[in-house]
Formats: sequence, C-alpha cells, structure tokens
Amino acid sequence: MAKTKVVVVDDSALVRSILTEIINRQPDMECIGAAADPLVAREMIRNLNPDVITLDIEMPRMDGLDFLSRLMRLRPMPVVMVSTLTERGAEVTLKALELGAVDFVAKPKIGVADGIRLLADDITDKIRIASKAHIRRAPPGPAAAAAPGAPPAVPHKPVSMASLGRLSTEKIIFIGASTGGTEATKDVLVNLPADCPAVVITQHMPPGFTKSYAARLDGLCRIRVKEAQDGERILPGHGYIAPGGLHLSVERSGANYIARVQDGEPVNRHKPSVEVLFHSAARVVGPNALGIMLTGMGADGAKAMKVMKDAGSYNLVQDEASCVVFGMPREAIAAGAADEVLPLNQIAPRLIEKLRSSGLTHRV
Repeated sequence: MAKTKVVVVDDSALVRSILTEIINRQPDMECIGAAADPLVAREMIRNLNPDVITLDIEMPRMDGLDFLSRLMRLRPMPVVMVSTLTERGAEVTLKALELGAVDFVAKPKIGVADGIRLLADDITDKIRIASKAHIRRAPPGPAAAAAPGAPPAVPHKPVSMASLGRLSTEKIIFIGASTGGTEATKDVLVNLPADCPAVVITQHMPPGFTKSYAARLDGLCRIRVKEAQDGERILPGHGYIAPGGLHLSVERSGANYIARVQDGEPVNRHKPSVEVLFHSAARVVGPNALGIMLTGMGADGAKAMKVMKDAGSYNLVQDEASCVVFGMPREAIAAGAADEVLPLNQIAPRLIEKLRSSGLTHRV
C-alpha cells in the first residue's frame, strides 16, 4: 500500500526535525519534505505533490493563515494545523478550520520538543484522518483577501428569521461532531431562530479551545452560545458547548434541565464524548430530544444515538457527500439510529420544520 506523503511546514528547525522523525516512524506515512516558511513550502508542494501538509501558524515571510487561504483557493489539499495552546492560538486555529484546515494539534507554549513527542499518536492519527478527508476549494472572499496578520473578520449575524412560536421548554436539541465539526455545527446553529429549544453540543476539542469556539459562535448566532458550566440551567434560545477535556451530560432538577460537566475516563477514546451526552439525552429527555450527528472520524455516539431513537427521539444525520469525514455519521446510520440522512445545508431547515410540526409537547 502506498504511504501517505507528508510535507511539514514550521519555522522551528527543532519542530521540523521532531515531526519528521514521528512521521517516518509510522509504517504507513513518510515525510517527503520540511519547509521553514510558506514560500519554500509552496515550491515543495508544487514539486513533491504531498497528500497532507502540517502547517504552523506563526511563520516568517508569510503568515500561516494567509498561506492557508491561498492554498485552499488555488490547490485545495488536506492540512493539519500545528498551533500554540494559547487564547490567541485558539482564535487563529478556529479561523484556520474556517478556511479549510481539516484538524489541528495544539503544541504547548513551553517544553515544545517534549510536548510534541507526547502528541505523536495524536499527530499521526490526524494525518491519517486528513489523508482521507473530503476537501473543498475555498471560495474567494473577505477571509482570503485579509491582510497577513490582520485579526479575523467577524461576519455579521444572519438576517432575522421568523420565530418558532410557543414551543415546549421540554425539547432539547443534541449535536455530536468531531473532525470537520466546528464548521458543520456553526452551519446548523447560525440558521436557528432565537427562540429555538436549547442546543447541547459535544464537539471533540482539547481544553483551551472550546471557550474561544463558544465565543465565536455566540458572535454569529441568534441564540446565545457559551461553554457549559456544571449545574447551570439549560434554557431555550441557548447553546451549550462541552468544555474540552470534560464530559457533558444533562440531568433533571425538579422542573428544570441542568448541565452536568464532569471529569472521568475517556469514552470511545474521547473526552468529551458524544456517547456520554447522547446516553443522557435518551435517559433524561426521551421523546423530547432531537439528535443530530455531524461529520467526524470513528464511532463515538453512534450506539447511544440508537438508544436515543429507541427512547423516542427524532434523529438527523449528515450525509456522506457533505461530510469532511463520514465516520461517525456512517456508524450512526449502520446502528439504525437515523430517522433522516441529509446534506448539511438541509439539517437546520428540516429541524425547524420538525419543531414547528411537533408544536407543544407534554412533559415526560
């Protein structure tokens, strides 16, 4: 079987050396080039035709984001970002995912060499996933034309959408996502009206990134979006993101739903895990739950989504053509968990239609 060809782009000679060593230790991949800046990388990509590139964000001669936006317009290919675990790093990484990067690895600010070695499995897993991802050419737009180093432009909130009217506060929408999911979840949430039921989301993401992600969504959506806090009431018109490194579930407290945010062992190798969230949906919310499974690698949440369906939920699953990685949706469909399989751009409209047709629902 042909090896996955990787080009490493990083201004640190040490990081280039370590990443090259980690990649070349794998039987199924090979580092065919390492570039110190995007201009050298551009020639390497042209001459060596890699399958995947790893890309640092902060580099000389051309900013990593600027390079990525040009690459995704002119020669779309799988990119894994290597970013710094800082608040600024989180914001820039989210911008990179918006521009078309498949995934990212967060390197520590200090002890970089040891930190990257500890992340070896994570890095190589993400390269494997990226090599199989569906990559789309980025449309030319303001993001592509932004000056290097300029702060990412914040899009305007969408134009007003008709409200759903009086719905039961018992209903909750549950979303599970992984690779490619930051943008897929955004595409669903920005199309929901301000008075929609609460939305509870588990997106596979490491600690330090979910707060910035929630803040970014809050600036784009009609609903309010925040990182979930243990014990808080789950309210209509709000979205709650599982904090990186912690499991999120829902519980009942008298007449209210509350968020339960807890540490624990990884489930399906993930923390937060979609399985944990979806099991709580089946147990606590039952027929008042609506489930959505979006793009992602693996099978996290598929079995629990079937448990949700058996408990009376209505489940929408993203189709293969619109997924970056058709792993979790495929497994959910195979488990018999899907009521409908839809392209990403049809999920929010169908969800709204389903909510309008269901109207008020009695308490469970």
